[in-house]
Amino acid sequence: MKNETFDRNILYWGAETQQKLNNKKVAVFGLGGVGGYCAEALTRAGINNLTLVDFDIVSQSNINRQIIALNSTIGKKKTDLFEQRLKDINPNINLEIIDDFYNDQENLIDFSKNKFDFVADAIDTMRSKIYLLENCYKNNIPIISSMGAGNRIDPTKLYISDLKDIENKNAPFVSNVIYQLKKLGITEGITFVSSREKPFVQEKVTENEQIKTKNGLNIEFNKITPSSTPFVASTAGIYMAFYIVQNLIKE
Repeated sequence: MKNETFDRNILYWGAETQQKLNNKKVAVFGLGGVGGYCAEALTRAGINNLTLVDFDIVSQSNINRQIIALNSTIGKKKTDLFEQRLKDINPNINLEIIDDFYNDQENLIDFSKNKFDFVADAIDTMRSKIYLLENCYKNNIPIISSMGAGNRIDPTKLYISDLKDIENKNAPFVSNVIYQLKKLGITEGITFVSSREKPFVQEKVTENEQIKTKNGLNIEFNKITPSSTPFVASTAGIYMAFYIVQNLIKE
């Protein structure tokens, strides 16, 4: 029986391009509202080699926006759920699962040796995010990063741009990312999905986050909990997947 999974893709970009995508290697860091939709769209596009990085489990507060978050999946590891889901979409997909917290104190991935064709950054922890962006930048690995999808409701305000062309630079998360990258001497050459919408939240909620990595490293930080809607994070993830596939096709 003929495998028709990617036939509709082929009708648009052709069998040769579909085979090209089949051979590409992409990593997705963070499998929440943004990264989850990105990973699924990449799989449905026919990217056959995916590395997924996340340490978290599904919570009830994820249900309003995350594709694998259901009452039946509360408490389950996001990496396990995506491994099952993506293999159900494409049984032949090659998945590398890293069920751990990506951080700047442990070298979970050696980017000088592990040459990805593209990386999608959907990390919401600032230090980890900056560390990933720096690593990809220094190793000339193309990356597209989510500049924060929280505290927003309007997906039509999203746009893709280079770091130097980001608008609304005064938004707190945006200004912090730009500041941290500038300290590293990085002012352009990284692509972001950003929003022109002014961020809004009814009240500021912070909590102490304590994480223990697989190697036993204890990491503690204050986490700001943003407001979120079903619309923006999912769209940002689709934008990221689109940008990655578009650029891989152009190669």
